[in-house]
Amino acid sequence: MSFQTHFASHLRLAILRLLAEAPGYSLNAAIATDALASLGLSASRDQVRSEIAWLAEQGLVTGDELPGGLIVATLTERGLDVASGRATVPGVQRPAPKVV
Repeated sequence: MSFQTHFASHLRLAILRLLAEAPGYSLNAAIATDALASLGLSASRDQVRSEIAWLAEQGLVTGDELPGGLIVATLTERGLDVASGRATVPGVQRPAPKVV
């Protein structure tokens, strides 16, 4: 697996997890980019928008474009299952089990 493929799978999981914690299960791409950076995942806004589009194609999020080009991602039920490890999707890193 190339670094780029490995990084993308982690980035996708991180986006899903951020959405799972967000009020209303929604974030815009700009806030998601900043939150990802705080987690040590440096990605451009364009890269985050591309991953949101990929996640939307998989039915894990919905991506809505607002006036001005702002993209808002909203987690779907299936996306929540993947974020919590109850379901898997090829291309999304599976979360590690929680340590008690």
